[in-house]
Amino acid sequence: MPTVVYGIIAYILLQLLIGVYFSRRIVSENDYLLAGRSLGPGMASLSVFATWFGAETCIGAAGSVYENGLSGATIDPFGYTVCLVLMGMVFAVQLWRRNLTTLADLFAQRYSARVQNLAVLLIAPTSVMWAAAQIRAFGQVLSAVSGFEVELAIAAAALVVIVYTMYGGLMADVVTDAVQGVALIIGLLLLLFFVLEAGGGFDASMAHIHPERLSLFGAESGGLIAKIEQWAIPICGSVLSQELVARVLASRSPEVARRACIQGGLLYLAVGLIPVFIGLLGFQLVPDLAQPEQILPRLAREHLNTFLYIIFAGALISAILSTVDSALLAASALVSHNLIVPAVRTISDQGKVRVARIVVMACGIIAFVLALHADRVYTLVEEASAFGSAGIFIVVVFGLFTRFGGSMSAAVTLLTGMSTWIVGHHVLDLGAPYLLSLATALVSYVLAGYLETRRPKSWLMVKRKDFNF
Repeated sequence: MPTVVYGIIAYILLQLLIGVYFSRRIVSENDYLLAGRSLGPGMASLSVFATWFGAETCIGAAGSVYENGLSGATIDPFGYTVCLVLMGMVFAVQLWRRNLTTLADLFAQRYSARVQNLAVLLIAPTSVMWAAAQIRAFGQVLSAVSGFEVELAIAAAALVVIVYTMYGGLMADVVTDAVQGVALIIGLLLLLFFVLEAGGGFDASMAHIHPERLSLFGAESGGLIAKIEQWAIPICGSVLSQELVARVLASRSPEVARRACIQGGLLYLAVGLIPVFIGLLGFQLVPDLAQPEQILPRLAREHLNTFLYIIFAGALISAILSTVDSALLAASALVSHNLIVPAVRTISDQGKVRVARIVVMACGIIAFVLALHADRVYTLVEEASAFGSAGIFIVVVFGLFTRFGGSMSAAVTLLTGMSTWIVGHHVLDLGAPYLLSLATALVSYVLAGYLETRRPKSWLMVKRKDFNF
């Protein structure tokens, strides 16, 4: 096992070196956060795929399918595939043409600076929670291959990803995404081949799977409303995430942005079905596993030799690193670009980059604390997708495609969507809190927008001055 650990350490050090190398090319905030807006279709597509293909797909989805059968894959990969394709078909071109640096810039352009600040306070925590999910998964992998306690492994994982992300910026992230994406595909295919061989081949393996576990809409999924809720969270909750928006804005043209999201989404589905299938097979090969999220590392350790296991572990770590650095960069971009830099007013380009790196470190520490206290990777992923995103989704849709509603409508909708989710999920424990938050956010925007259009302009000016929206 020490050989495996040394191989993984060497692989991680390579990622760190790539980050340091590209840090020397970073001159401006635009270079650090958007890679100079220079991504072509190939790199952008691979980056979309690798960024989204993280812990929740490799570790979380496989573990969920191990427990619940195919219905455990509703969110990932199926829901997130729809999310990526929807971004390409509907939002990518419109966002790119507005010459934004972050998604929050749209709120300042369309509504007001105060609405932008409120949006940052809702969007940035989701990226930190997303990063926490990846750090926890990274710790699970390190624990499985090294024998360390999970808490110690999570601490080591957090340190690595914070340092790696602080240096590299988006360009280093994209370059490593390309390498990591290829390594990930190879590693998963290797594991699938040997797992199928252990099960006696494809036909024999499929024959051992109980038919009930092959239902995408199993009994545990609940009624129709619960099923719609399961699909709405990954689609509406993540389609406008800063991680994905950053790839759109970093593309060299609107057409590249559109193609990258669609192609990356389809690649995501194809590769995402591998851990889903392995999770189905693993239930027969390793019954009664105490920690279902370790099914992939467990099968790899049992069925791969040392060399192939290093390849697989490196691929799994690739998936996690390519997502966690994007999440930390997303949170840093929102906080530094939209909150801190405007408050400082006079700051050099190098100063902006320095601020962004400091915020990456702060967000990484917060993500580490969240990772330690979360029960499951899927818990963090669901919370990241749902927290505050209902209001964000409604406001961005109206802001991009209509002129209806103003700053008051946007502010009321953001607050209503967030509060409804928190009360519905954490206080009342409702069955479909996210759908309720979407509905209340939509109604809030329409009603507030109607009031804005009905009131005299003098009244609106007074109200906007009073609330500074």
